[in-house]
Amino acid sequence: MRIAIASDHAATEMKTALREWLRGEGHEVIDLGPEDGESVDYPDYGAKLAEAVANSTAERGIALCGSGIGISIAVNRNPALRCALVTEPLSASLAREHNDANAIAMGARLIGIEMAKACVTAFLTTDFAGGRHQRRVDKLTHLTAES
Repeated sequence: MRIAIASDHAATEMKTALREWLRGEGHEVIDLGPEDGESVDYPDYGAKLAEAVANSTAERGIALCGSGIGISIAVNRNPALRCALVTEPLSASLAREHNDANAIAMGARLIGIEMAKACVTAFLTTDFAGGRHQRRVDKLTHLTAES
């Protein structure tokens, strides 16, 4: 699978570890930065990740920051993205199964690398259930203030 990954400065170590692990698992990983711990703004990297998934450069996205909250908000500003903030494998699995999430966000200051790997595994191996969930995902795609 082609996976885009991006972070802010607080999560570069986790991003690097996940990138190398994913490559070892046979995935193509597009690292959108940053490369080091120099202070950066998470909205910039969230937007890069969202664009990569929206334009099909990547099939899925993994967004990381200190808490996962800020970058998940940034990713979700793109209407083509459904990015779920996850903290354990069940939430990652349900994000795919019920919400057809095409990206997940995690907080490097809140979960360790092994939990992050477990979340990514659940995210990548769970299929969207469709059925009754499809109509809800369709509504998300066309959601407006008037809806």
